[in-house]
Amino acid sequence: MTTNGTLLRKYAYGLKQAGLDRLNVSLDSMDPDVYKTITNCENLNDVLDGLQAAKEAGFEIIKINCVVRESSKEEQAQEVAAYAKTNGFDIRFIRMMDMENGKFWPVEGGEGGDCSSCNRLRLSSDGKIYPCLFSDNYYSIKEYGAEEALNKAVHYKPQSGDKGFNKFHILGG
Repeated sequence: MTTNGTLLRKYAYGLKQAGLDRLNVSLDSMDPDVYKTITNCENLNDVLDGLQAAKEAGFEIIKINCVVRESSKEEQAQEVAAYAKTNGFDIRFIRMMDMENGKFWPVEGGEGGDCSSCNRLRLSSDGKIYPCLFSDNYYSIKEYGAEEALNKAVHYKPQSGDKGFNKFHILGG
């Protein structure tokens, strides 16, 4: 599961008990003011508390997704990397995507950004399944039901993305 982590303190134990065994948590800055600007007022302390709760709940695989402008050498990225190392979390650096022009780069420390091996779908909070971040296509669970929407998303997953102007944004990983 990929999450912004703000509710992990409340749900980590239940998620682990339900069988979830790994988490990806978006964390782009250790500076509360910068974090608030990036995430539009999310509370950094909620995320840090949630990460601790996930460790306490027994999650063995916790990955931090850190979005960077150009590289993992940026100051904010280095601070997140130090936090991840101190806490035993894996870290992946995801270069900011250019959704309008269909530009994206491989993930540093992970496998993302390679269309030829992508097997991922994304579920938005409003019930839309996106087979590709660089496509405007989605399949609504509300319209098709969960099983049919998933089947359509898998069946019509493009070989490669082109451009996307959809409202599904990944700013924090």
